[in-house]
Order: sequence, then C-alpha cells, then structure tokens
Amino acid sequence: MEFTHLDENGMVRMADVSGKPPTRREARASGRIVMLPQTIALLHREELPKGNVLAAAKIAGIQAAKQASTLIPLCHQLNLSWIDIEFEIGDDSIGIAATVITRESTGVEMETLTAVSVAALTIYDMCKAVDKTMEISAIRLDRKTGGKSTLAAEYRPRTAILVMSDSIAAGTATDRSGAILREGLEAAGCAVEALTVIPDEPTEIVATVEAWIGEGIGLIVTSGGTGLGPRDLTIDTLAPKFTRRLPGVEQELLRWGQTKTRTAMLSRLAAGVIGNAVVVCLPGSTGAAKDALEVLAPAIFHAFPMLKGEGHA
Repeated sequence: MEFTHLDENGMVRMADVSGKPPTRREARASGRIVMLPQTIALLHREELPKGNVLAAAKIAGIQAAKQASTLIPLCHQLNLSWIDIEFEIGDDSIGIAATVITRESTGVEMETLTAVSVAALTIYDMCKAVDKTMEISAIRLDRKTGGKSTLAAEYRPRTAILVMSDSIAAGTATDRSGAILREGLEAAGCAVEALTVIPDEPTEIVATVEAWIGEGIGLIVTSGGTGLGPRDLTIDTLAPKFTRRLPGVEQELLRWGQTKTRTAMLSRLAAGVIGNAVVVCLPGSTGAAKDALEVLAPAIFHAFPMLKGEGHA
C-alpha cells in the first residue's frame, strides 16, 4: 500500500501506482495474544467450545489479507500470490506471524498486518467464552522486501544529461525532457553536474560525451535522436563506442514504454558502457523521460559497484 496524499482541496486521495513496474514484493508481520495458562491448556487438549482455534484463525487471517482493500480506505486491491500464517504457543500467549507475497506495483504491508490482526481477533473470539483476560498486543511489521526498498544502493554516480535537438539548440523550442530527467535523477540522489543542449550533430555528441567521461562522469543520460528521422543520429553515433551493451536495460525501457504507448516500439534507445561510464540513450519525449526514471532509478545504480569489480551491491 502506498501512502495517500492530499489533493488541492485538502481531501485524501489514493496514491497512483500505475507508473511503477510490477516487482516481487514480500512482507512479514507479527503479533501476540496473551491469555490465561488454563486457556492454553484447553487449546492443547482441543477442549475449547468452538473447536479448533488455530485452524479457524489461520483461515481467517488468510481471508483477511485478501480483503484488506475492502476494509481499509484507499488501500490498493492486489493479486496476492501467497499467504501463510504461523503460530507459536507459549505458556500464557500465542505468537502470530503472517507472510504475504505478491508481484504488483505496490507493497503488501497492510495485507500482512491485516492478516495478523484478524487472526488474533479470531483467537479472541474462539476463546472468549472461557477467558475474559485476553489481550492483543505487539502487532507490527517485521520486514518488507521488493520495490525500491530492495533495489536501494548507496552509491550515486556523478551524472550529466545531454539533450540533442536542433530546435531547442536554436532557441525555437523549450527543453522539457532534460528538465524532467534532471529533477528525477536529483530526487534519486544523483549530483547532476551538467545539462547540455546541442544540435543533432555527431561530432558534438561525441565530443561532449568523451569530455564528460574524461572528467569522471559516471552516468550519462541522453535525450533525443533515437527515432527514424534523418537527423536521429544518437544511436548511430554512440552505440559503436559501447565496450559493453546493456541489453537488459534496453529491453526493460522498451517493454515499459510500450505499456504506455505502442509507438515506443519504434524507438532505437540504447544503453551501454563507454570507458567507466554508463550511457543511456533515451527518446526525446517527456513521456520517455518519465518512463525511464521509473525504470532506471534506483536499479541502475547497482551497475557502478560492479564496474569497480565490487560485485553486486
């Protein structure tokens, strides 16, 4: 579940996660219900009046996880891949642990916490006829994985953005894609040291990129010149200089772009390594810039420890 936000009228609204790629996400939560030792003894002997307490609580917890979006306002409805509830019986309490897995665009923290809460309430209901002292406590999220929290890498490269456009360079159009990339990369923690606009000229493209690499820039993102027009020369100019291609990055950028617009299939975007720099060549549209930020940050930052021989971050 994503945090909700306030709209311009001060009203809460559901967070829009449509721009986030689906990833495997997992959450684990726990809680405890304290009761009399005599109640625990009855549970062990299966002598409680309502029957098998833990079986009922497990089913209830699983069903509750599936229904979290109907119970909690603005909680996203998710397709859950796996749910499990475990119990640990002590002398005077029962520990409850729930694990939920999905492959979606947002996490399953609320589903997991709901599962623990309803499992605890079910135990309470099953035992309340013989125990009026029960107390539910310590419900908490123990861990979550997936999404950006899992992909987070501490290192952030020195970054530069190169916009190729005859019209913007001539002053007859305004750069918007480069500004979007700068804002997004800075929000991801990168120090964007340059945002340069040049015409679609191969000699200028090569000179600018090589100068940045010589200055120690680690991540170069270009915008424009990836289409099929006679002046779309970015890929023809830079791809031959790649010492290593990054086909996975290219494929994910194309795949994600095509979920937004079918014409993305016509783009000749590219990604690779030149010297010690990662170079990503993007289409010049604002939509392509936004899509790239959704795909690249923060996963692309794992490339830099690998380039230094440090393995996966």
